Amino acid sequence: MKKFDAIVLGGGPGGYVCAIRLSQNGMHTALVEENDLGGTCLNRGCIPTKSLLHSSEIYLQARESSKYGVNAENVSFDYTIFIAQKDAVCGTLRNGISGLLKNHGVTVFASRGTLTDRNTLLLADGETLTADNIILATGSRPAQLPIPGAELPGVMNSTEVLELSNCPKEIVIVGGGVIGVEFATLFANLNVPVSILEMQDTILPPLDQDISAAIGKKLEAKGVKIFTGVRVSSITEGLTVHYVCKDGTQGSAAGDICLMAGGRSPNSKGIGLEKVGVLASKRGHIETDGLCRTNIPGIYAIGDLNGKLELAHAASAQGLMVASHIAGLPCKAIDNNHIPSCVYSMPEAAMVGLTEAAARTTGRDIGTGIFSLTGNGKALVMGQNDGMVKLVFDKATGEILGAHLLAPRATDMIAEVAALMNAEGTIDELGATIHPHPTVSEVLMEAAHAAHGTCVHAPKINQKHYW
Repeated sequence: MKKFDAIVLGGGPGGYVCAIRLSQNGMHTALVEENDLGGTCLNRGCIPTKSLLHSSEIYLQARESSKYGVNAENVSFDYTIFIAQKDAVCGTLRNGISGLLKNHGVTVFASRGTLTDRNTLLLADGETLTADNIILATGSRPAQLPIPGAELPGVMNSTEVLELSNCPKEIVIVGGGVIGVEFATLFANLNVPVSILEMQDTILPPLDQDISAAIGKKLEAKGVKIFTGVRVSSITEGLTVHYVCKDGTQGSAAGDICLMAGGRSPNSKGIGLEKVGVLASKRGHIETDGLCRTNIPGIYAIGDLNGKLELAHAASAQGLMVASHIAGLPCKAIDNNHIPSCVYSMPEAAMVGLTEAAARTTGRDIGTGIFSLTGNGKALVMGQNDGMVKLVFDKATGEILGAHLLAPRATDMIAEVAALMNAEGTIDELGATIHPHPTVSEVLMEAAHAAHGTCVHAPKINQKHYW
């Protein structure tokens, strides 16, 4: 039996970050991971999809380069090189994580671990580890939707699609959330016919309605067929996906690949929760408080496993918070309202805080500041000026309650607003912050000015109703 101060089960963005910070805090720490370091995000999610999207964007830019005076004839792509580049990026980052863990003195066990009591993990090879604190960070996996025919060859989850060595000729995507939209963007860039089937009345339902509607229009302009408010009833040979509309009418969409993008399920089975008495919901998410503590003292659950916010950066933030709590350092519960969410569409979308609709249910007097990218010089230079920014704020205090971006590099810019919201910043403070010119980031300042009807680069008539 090997004794540690803390053991982390799971080496994803929550687990490995937590382990390193525990070690930095002076704790003798072990990390147990049965698969690749980096978890789903690095190996089967965030990073590989962004690598493939980047390759597809380069292809698209080359195909459309003539309008910028760059003549590239017979533009083509090699999907096998897309995959090789993706694998190389993931491999480099995995090696980097391994080096960081070693450098910080974290002992790594390449094995599966199971709780046997509140202080003990049994590894698959029979070795036993014990610690006063155990952090569960086993992440999630693609959800299995109970649809007849889902077992047919060619019906795949996101992990399996990422492992394809050849580009599909036509694809049907069941689910219009972030995963579905990003894969739709990837393959639409490559001129692959795409159909999205979404049960809700809109794709990307958590986003502000103006943003999700705009993304839908952009996808349709690329040839993507979007069917909302439909329920998939079955999948038949030849990969025909049958669906039923709300009015009872039926339809179908066909492809050589069908991606099941209907969310994710927590990896909470088979890790000994029942034996120790750790409480979990019916869906399998471990129940935790604001500090990610389970009902069993000394056992924590972070990341997708607790279901608070299924984002890699949320998992990392929770890991850092738990590491501070275990070490007795000052820490406080994370405000999920200040954690950004991103969609790597074209252009990118990003949000933090409340949508306009949600803000109006709070009883506050709500104002908005909206700015179109048509008035942004850098976006125009890039040929990507078809987007918008919407800021949502409390009129009484000026406090920013939400921000919603559809713009090039929106996923980078959203952090500025998140930082301001974390400091309880106001719409006036954002508007008073001098942004460099020419940059796309100026749209944030312009939207703040629009909130008062004083935006210089927007017609006055378009600003009257924002305050």
